[in-house]
Amino acid sequence: MKIVVYAICKNEAQFVDRWMDSMSEADQVVVLDTGSTDDTVARLEARGAVVTVETISPWRFDTARNRSLDLVDEDADICVCTDLDEVFHPGWRAALESAWTPGTGQARYRYTWSFRPDGADGVVFWYEKIHRRHGYRWVHPVHEILRWEGPGQPGLMVTALGVQLDHHPDPSKSRGQYLPLLELSVQEEPEDDRNAHYLGREYFFHSRWDDCIATLKRHLSMPTATWKDERAASMRYIAKSYIQKGDPAQARSWFFRAAAEAPHLREPWMDLATLCYQQENWDGVLYFTGVALAITVRPDTYICEAEAWGPLPHDLRCQAYFRTGRIGPAREEAQKALVLSPTDPRLAGNVEILSRM
Repeated sequence: MKIVVYAICKNEAQFVDRWMDSMSEADQVVVLDTGSTDDTVARLEARGAVVTVETISPWRFDTARNRSLDLVDEDADICVCTDLDEVFHPGWRAALESAWTPGTGQARYRYTWSFRPDGADGVVFWYEKIHRRHGYRWVHPVHEILRWEGPGQPGLMVTALGVQLDHHPDPSKSRGQYLPLLELSVQEEPEDDRNAHYLGREYFFHSRWDDCIATLKRHLSMPTATWKDERAASMRYIAKSYIQKGDPAQARSWFFRAAAEAPHLREPWMDLATLCYQQENWDGVLYFTGVALAITVRPDTYICEAEAWGPLPHDLRCQAYFRTGRIGPAREEAQKALVLSPTDPRLAGNVEILSRM
Protein backbone atom coordinates (compact mmCIF):
# COMPACT_ATOMS: atom_id res chain seq x y z
CA MET A 1 0.00 0.00 0.00
CA LYS A 2 1.04 3.58 -0.62
CA ILE A 3 0.93 5.44 2.68
CA VAL A 4 1.23 9.24 2.70
CA VAL A 5 1.57 11.47 5.76
CA TYR A 6 0.14 14.97 5.35
CA ALA A 7 0.23 17.95 7.70
CA ILE A 8 -0.16 21.70 8.10
CA CYS A 9 2.41 23.85 9.87
CA LYS A 10 3.62 27.35 10.66
CA ASN A 11 6.89 28.26 12.41
CA GLU A 12 7.65 24.79 13.71
CA ALA A 13 11.30 24.42 12.78
CA GLN A 14 12.12 23.08 16.24
CA PHE A 15 10.00 19.99 15.58
CA VAL A 16 11.02 19.18 12.00
CA ASP A 17 13.78 16.61 12.57
CA ARG A 18 11.95 14.75 15.32
CA TRP A 19 8.76 14.66 13.26
CA MET A 20 10.42 13.57 10.03
CA ASP A 21 12.27 10.79 11.85
CA SER A 22 8.92 9.61 13.22
CA MET A 23 7.17 9.77 9.83
CA SER A 24 9.99 8.07 7.90
CA GLU A 25 8.03 4.81 7.59
CA ALA A 26 5.61 6.50 5.16
CA ASP A 27 6.15 6.46 1.40
CA GLN A 28 5.77 10.21 1.18
CA VAL A 29 5.40 13.25 3.47
CA VAL A 30 3.36 16.22 2.22
CA VAL A 31 3.17 19.51 4.13
CA LEU A 32 1.17 22.69 3.66
CA ASP A 33 3.07 25.57 5.26
CA THR A 34 0.68 28.43 6.01
CA GLY A 35 3.21 31.23 6.35
CA SER A 36 6.31 30.34 8.36
CA THR A 37 8.77 33.14 9.00
CA ASP A 38 11.49 30.83 10.35
CA ASP A 39 13.32 28.08 8.42
CA THR A 40 10.58 25.44 8.77
CA VAL A 41 10.18 25.07 5.00
CA ALA A 42 13.90 24.74 4.29
CA ARG A 43 14.30 22.16 7.06
CA LEU A 44 11.35 20.11 5.82
CA GLU A 45 12.56 20.13 2.23
CA ALA A 46 16.07 19.18 3.32
CA ARG A 47 14.57 16.12 5.03
CA GLY A 48 12.61 15.08 1.93
CA ALA A 49 9.14 16.47 2.58
CA VAL A 50 7.11 17.89 -0.30
CA VAL A 51 6.18 21.38 0.89
CA THR A 52 3.65 23.85 -0.52
CA VAL A 53 3.40 27.37 0.91
CA GLU A 54 0.00 29.06 0.89
CA THR A 55 -1.88 31.58 3.05
CA ILE A 56 -5.28 30.49 4.33
CA SER A 57 -7.47 33.55 4.81
CA PRO A 58 -9.70 33.73 6.71
CA TRP A 59 -7.99 31.11 8.84
CA ARG A 60 -9.88 27.87 9.44
CA PHE A 61 -8.36 24.54 10.41
CA ASP A 62 -10.73 22.55 8.20
CA THR A 63 -9.86 24.65 5.13
CA ALA A 64 -6.14 24.20 5.80
CA ARG A 65 -6.47 20.45 6.37
CA ASN A 66 -8.51 19.99 3.20
CA ARG A 67 -5.98 21.96 1.20
CA SER A 68 -3.16 19.80 2.57
CA LEU A 69 -5.18 16.67 1.72
CA ASP A 70 -5.60 17.97 -1.84
CA LEU A 71 -1.80 17.87 -2.15
CA VAL A 72 -1.70 14.10 -1.53
CA ASP A 73 -1.26 11.98 -4.65
CA GLU A 74 -4.50 10.59 -6.05
CA ASP A 75 -3.13 7.04 -6.02
CA ALA A 76 -2.40 7.03 -2.27
CA ASP A 77 -4.09 4.16 -0.44
CA ILE A 78 -3.87 5.48 3.13
CA CYS A 79 -3.63 9.10 4.30
CA VAL A 80 -2.15 9.79 7.73
CA CYS A 81 -2.87 13.25 9.12
CA THR A 82 -0.52 14.39 11.88
CA ASP A 83 0.90 17.64 13.26
CA LEU A 84 4.58 18.48 13.58
CA ASP A 85 4.43 18.37 17.38
CA GLU A 86 3.38 14.70 17.26
CA VAL A 87 5.57 11.59 17.18
CA PHE A 88 4.75 8.03 16.13
CA HIS A 89 6.36 5.14 17.95
CA PRO A 90 8.50 3.01 15.61
CA GLY A 91 6.70 0.17 13.82
CA TRP A 92 3.52 2.13 13.24
CA ARG A 93 3.36 1.33 9.53
CA ALA A 94 3.43 -2.44 9.98
CA ALA A 95 0.76 -2.22 12.67
CA LEU A 96 -1.41 -0.04 10.44
CA GLU A 97 -1.06 -2.31 7.42
CA SER A 98 -1.92 -5.31 9.56
CA ALA A 99 -5.15 -3.65 10.74
CA TRP A 100 -6.14 -2.23 7.33
CA THR A 101 -8.46 -4.92 5.96
CA PRO A 102 -10.35 -4.69 2.63
CA GLY A 103 -13.17 -2.16 2.87
CA THR A 104 -11.50 -0.06 5.56
CA GLY A 105 -12.26 3.65 5.53
CA GLN A 106 -10.64 4.90 8.74
CA ALA A 107 -8.33 3.61 11.45
CA ARG A 108 -8.39 4.52 15.11
CA TYR A 109 -5.18 4.44 17.14
CA ARG A 110 -3.92 5.25 20.62
CA TYR A 111 -3.06 8.91 21.16
CA THR A 112 -1.32 10.40 24.20
CA TRP A 113 -2.40 14.02 24.20
CA SER A 114 -0.50 15.02 27.36
CA PHE A 115 2.01 13.71 29.87
CA ARG A 116 2.30 14.13 33.62
CA PRO A 117 5.40 15.92 35.01
CA ASP A 118 7.02 12.55 35.78
CA GLY A 119 6.66 11.47 32.14
CA ALA A 120 3.74 9.09 32.67
CA ASP A 121 0.73 9.21 30.37
CA GLY A 122 -1.66 12.05 31.07
CA VAL A 123 -4.73 12.35 28.85
CA VAL A 124 -4.98 9.34 26.54
CA PHE A 125 -7.67 8.55 23.99
CA TRP A 126 -8.16 6.94 20.58
CA TYR A 127 -7.80 9.14 17.51
CA GLU A 128 -9.22 8.67 14.00
CA LYS A 129 -7.10 10.83 11.66
CA ILE A 130 -5.99 7.98 9.38
CA HIS A 131 -8.25 7.41 6.40
CA ARG A 132 -8.43 6.25 2.81
CA ARG A 133 -7.63 8.80 0.12
CA HIS A 134 -11.03 9.53 -1.37
CA GLY A 135 -14.44 10.42 0.08
CA TYR A 136 -13.41 12.12 3.33
CA ARG A 137 -13.26 15.87 4.02
CA TRP A 138 -12.47 17.92 7.11
CA VAL A 139 -15.28 19.99 8.66
CA HIS A 140 -15.53 22.66 11.39
CA PRO A 141 -13.30 25.76 11.71
CA VAL A 142 -11.58 24.28 14.80
CA HIS A 143 -11.64 20.90 16.55
CA GLU A 144 -12.07 19.70 13.00
CA ILE A 145 -13.15 16.15 12.24
CA LEU A 146 -13.31 13.93 9.18
CA ARG A 147 -16.72 13.58 7.56
CA TRP A 148 -17.65 11.15 4.82
CA GLU A 149 -18.81 13.07 1.75
CA GLY A 150 -18.17 10.47 -0.90
CA PRO A 151 -20.69 8.34 -2.78
CA GLY A 152 -22.26 5.38 -1.06
CA GLN A 153 -21.34 4.37 2.46
CA PRO A 154 -18.10 5.16 4.31
CA GLY A 155 -15.61 2.38 4.82
CA LEU A 156 -15.15 0.36 7.96
CA MET A 157 -13.54 1.81 11.09
CA VAL A 158 -10.73 -0.49 12.24
CA THR A 159 -8.62 -0.35 15.41
CA ALA A 160 -4.91 -0.27 14.66
CA LEU A 161 -3.44 -1.90 17.74
CA GLY A 162 0.24 -1.06 18.06
CA VAL A 163 -0.06 2.37 16.45
CA GLN A 164 0.86 4.94 19.11
CA LEU A 165 1.08 8.69 18.51
CA ASP A 166 2.42 11.05 21.20
CA HIS A 167 1.76 14.78 21.45
CA HIS A 168 4.66 16.99 22.60
CA PRO A 169 3.44 20.56 22.02
CA ASP A 170 5.14 23.91 22.39
CA PRO A 171 3.67 25.23 25.68
CA SER A 172 4.27 28.83 24.63
CA LYS A 173 1.87 28.59 21.70
CA SER A 174 -1.35 30.55 22.15
CA ARG A 175 -4.77 28.97 21.80
CA GLY A 176 -6.42 32.39 21.61
CA GLN A 177 -7.78 31.72 18.12
CA TYR A 178 -9.83 28.76 19.37
CA LEU A 179 -12.63 30.78 20.97
CA PRO A 180 -13.67 32.88 17.94
CA LEU A 181 -13.38 29.82 15.70
CA LEU A 182 -15.59 27.80 18.06
CA GLU A 183 -18.15 30.59 18.13
CA LEU A 184 -18.10 30.55 14.33
CA SER A 185 -18.45 26.78 14.33
CA VAL A 186 -21.57 26.95 16.50
CA GLN A 187 -23.00 29.71 14.29
CA GLU A 188 -22.51 27.54 11.21
CA GLU A 189 -23.98 24.39 12.75
CA PRO A 190 -26.03 25.43 15.81
CA GLU A 191 -27.45 21.94 16.29
CA ASP A 192 -24.06 20.23 16.49
CA ASP A 193 -23.89 19.12 20.13
CA ARG A 194 -20.16 18.37 20.02
CA ASN A 195 -19.30 21.94 19.08
CA ALA A 196 -21.67 23.29 21.74
CA HIS A 197 -19.80 21.31 24.39
CA TYR A 198 -16.41 22.49 23.11
CA LEU A 199 -17.56 26.11 23.09
CA GLY A 200 -18.83 25.93 26.66
CA ARG A 201 -15.56 24.34 27.74
CA GLU A 202 -13.59 27.09 25.97
CA TYR A 203 -15.61 29.74 27.81
CA PHE A 204 -14.52 28.03 31.03
CA PHE A 205 -10.86 28.20 29.95
CA HIS A 206 -11.37 31.95 29.36
CA SER A 207 -12.96 32.44 32.83
CA ARG A 208 -16.29 33.41 31.30
CA TRP A 209 -18.30 31.55 33.92
CA ASP A 210 -21.80 32.72 32.99
CA ASP A 211 -21.24 32.04 29.28
CA CYS A 212 -19.89 28.61 30.16
CA ILE A 213 -22.92 27.78 32.28
CA ALA A 214 -25.44 29.02 29.71
CA THR A 215 -23.74 27.29 26.77
CA LEU A 216 -23.36 23.96 28.52
CA LYS A 217 -26.92 24.00 29.82
CA ARG A 218 -27.95 24.46 26.20
CA HIS A 219 -25.71 21.52 25.27
CA LEU A 220 -27.46 19.34 27.82
CA SER A 221 -30.86 20.30 26.41
CA MET A 222 -30.01 19.27 22.84
CA PRO A 223 -31.77 16.09 21.65
CA THR A 224 -28.58 14.82 20.02
CA ALA A 225 -26.48 15.25 23.17
CA THR A 226 -26.81 11.63 24.28
CA TRP A 227 -23.20 10.59 25.02
CA LYS A 228 -23.22 10.27 28.79
CA ASP A 229 -19.49 10.85 29.20
CA GLU A 230 -19.62 14.21 27.43
CA ARG A 231 -22.85 15.18 29.19
CA ALA A 232 -21.16 14.49 32.52
CA ALA A 233 -18.19 16.63 31.43
CA SER A 234 -20.56 19.54 30.67
CA MET A 235 -22.10 19.17 34.13
CA ARG A 236 -18.66 19.19 35.71
CA TYR A 237 -17.64 22.42 33.92
CA ILE A 238 -20.92 23.99 35.05
CA ALA A 239 -20.12 22.93 38.61
CA LYS A 240 -16.60 24.33 38.44
CA SER A 241 -17.97 27.61 37.08
CA TYR A 242 -20.30 27.85 40.07
CA ILE A 243 -17.30 27.30 42.35
CA GLN A 244 -15.58 30.25 40.67
CA LYS A 245 -18.76 32.30 41.19
CA GLY A 246 -18.69 31.50 44.92
CA ASP A 247 -21.65 29.10 44.96
CA PRO A 248 -20.39 25.74 46.30
CA ALA A 249 -23.94 24.47 46.93
CA GLN A 250 -24.80 24.72 43.23
CA ALA A 251 -21.44 23.19 42.38
CA ARG A 252 -22.10 20.23 44.67
CA SER A 253 -25.50 19.67 43.03
CA TRP A 254 -24.00 19.66 39.53
CA PHE A 255 -21.15 17.35 40.54
CA PHE A 256 -23.75 14.89 41.87
CA ARG A 257 -25.67 15.16 38.60
CA ALA A 258 -22.46 14.39 36.70
CA ALA A 259 -21.82 11.32 38.86
CA ALA A 260 -25.38 10.12 38.30
CA GLU A 261 -25.09 10.71 34.55
CA ALA A 262 -21.86 8.72 34.17
CA PRO A 263 -21.19 6.69 37.33
CA HIS A 264 -18.64 4.62 35.38
CA LEU A 265 -16.25 7.61 35.24
CA ARG A 266 -13.80 8.44 38.01
CA GLU A 267 -13.77 12.16 37.26
CA PRO A 268 -17.08 13.29 38.84
CA TRP A 269 -16.41 11.22 41.97
CA MET A 270 -12.98 12.83 42.25
CA ASP A 271 -14.56 16.27 41.84
CA LEU A 272 -16.80 15.49 44.80
CA ALA A 273 -13.82 14.19 46.77
CA THR A 274 -11.88 17.38 46.02
CA LEU A 275 -14.82 19.55 47.06
CA CYS A 276 -15.04 17.62 50.34
CA TYR A 277 -11.30 18.10 50.84
CA GLN A 278 -11.66 21.84 50.40
CA GLN A 279 -14.48 21.82 52.96
CA GLU A 280 -12.49 19.56 55.33
CA ASN A 281 -15.16 16.87 55.12
CA TRP A 282 -12.77 13.95 55.62
CA ASP A 283 -15.39 11.20 55.65
CA GLY A 284 -16.65 12.53 52.33
CA VAL A 285 -13.14 12.45 50.92
CA LEU A 286 -12.74 8.81 51.90
CA TYR A 287 -16.13 7.83 50.53
CA PHE A 288 -15.85 9.48 47.12
CA THR A 289 -12.21 8.48 46.55
CA GLY A 290 -13.23 4.94 47.45
CA VAL A 291 -15.95 5.00 44.79
CA ALA A 292 -13.48 6.38 42.25
CA LEU A 293 -10.84 3.74 42.99
CA ALA A 294 -13.41 0.98 42.62
CA ILE A 295 -13.55 1.96 38.91
CA THR A 296 -10.60 0.06 37.46
CA VAL A 297 -11.22 0.25 33.70
CA ARG A 298 -9.84 3.44 32.24
CA PRO A 299 -11.98 4.79 29.35
CA ASP A 300 -10.32 5.38 25.99
CA THR A 301 -11.91 8.77 25.27
CA TYR A 302 -10.68 12.34 25.64
CA ILE A 303 -13.11 12.79 28.58
CA CYS A 304 -10.76 10.75 30.77
CA GLU A 305 -8.45 13.06 32.76
CA ALA A 306 -4.99 12.25 34.03
CA GLU A 307 -5.51 13.38 37.63
CA ALA A 308 -8.20 10.82 38.38
CA TRP A 309 -5.91 7.99 37.26
CA GLY A 310 -2.74 9.25 38.85
CA PRO A 311 -1.74 9.62 42.52
CA LEU A 312 -4.51 12.10 43.43
CA PRO A 313 -7.10 9.60 44.80
CA HIS A 314 -4.56 8.02 47.14
CA ASP A 315 -3.05 11.40 48.02
CA LEU A 316 -6.44 12.74 49.14
CA ARG A 317 -7.11 9.58 51.13
CA CYS A 318 -3.74 9.99 52.82
CA GLN A 319 -4.66 13.54 53.85
CA ALA A 320 -8.09 12.47 55.12
CA TYR A 321 -6.69 9.62 57.21
CA PHE A 322 -3.95 11.86 58.59
CA ARG A 323 -6.39 14.63 59.55
CA THR A 324 -8.49 12.09 61.46
CA GLY A 325 -5.54 10.61 63.32
CA ARG A 326 -5.25 7.32 61.44
CA ILE A 327 -1.52 7.26 60.74
CA GLY A 328 -1.25 3.62 59.56
CA PRO A 329 -3.85 3.91 56.77
CA ALA A 330 -2.45 7.36 55.88
CA ARG A 331 1.00 5.84 55.36
CA GLU A 332 -0.42 3.04 53.19
CA GLU A 333 -2.19 5.56 50.95
CA ALA A 334 0.94 7.72 50.78
CA GLN A 335 2.92 4.71 49.56
CA LYS A 336 0.28 3.94 46.90
CA ALA A 337 0.39 7.53 45.71
CA LEU A 338 4.18 7.45 45.50
CA VAL A 339 4.11 4.26 43.38
CA LEU A 340 2.02 6.14 40.80
CA SER A 341 4.38 9.15 40.79
CA PRO A 342 7.75 7.95 42.12
CA THR A 343 9.66 11.16 41.34
CA ASP A 344 7.31 13.50 43.22
CA PRO A 345 9.32 14.88 46.18
CA ARG A 346 6.19 15.89 48.14
CA LEU A 347 4.75 12.37 47.96
CA ALA A 348 8.12 10.91 48.94
CA GLY A 349 8.23 13.33 51.87
CA ASN A 350 4.78 12.22 53.02
CA VAL A 351 5.91 8.58 53.11
CA GLU A 352 9.03 9.51 55.07
CA ILE A 353 7.18 11.63 57.64
CA LEU A 354 4.39 9.09 58.16
CA SER A 355 6.90 6.25 58.45
CA ARG A 356 8.70 8.11 61.25
CA MET A 357 5.39 8.76 63.01
